[in-house]
Amino acid sequence: MTNKNLFKLTFLNHGKVYELYSRSVSSSNLWGFLEVRELVFEEGDGLVIDPTEEKLRDEFDLTQVLHLPIQSVLKVEEVKKRGQAVIRDRKSGEKVTPFPISPDSRKKS
Repeated sequence: MTNKNLFKLTFLNHGKVYELYSRSVSSSNLWGFLEVRELVFEEGDGLVIDPTEEKLRDEFDLTQVLHLPIQSVLKVEEVKKRGQAVIRDRKSGEKVTPFPISPDSRKKS
């Protein structure tokens, strides 16, 4: 039986806001934690690869169960379809690019 539920998790991690998708979310046996299983990432061999999603896939690739402290969880939503997994800046809410940007490209005179 395949689990059709899809959840969008928004949580804080190292000062950034992470948005991931999962098939299973429940209370953990560890007191004060949320248990997240079956992380869902974009599948396909398309030519365009989102570097943020690729970074998240690499970071959580070997994760079987993710135990998130309740205090770090901002929101859990049950959604109909999967969106883009992203990392956002906590203050501005802007998407964080996973690779460094040269200081010269930020300064526009």
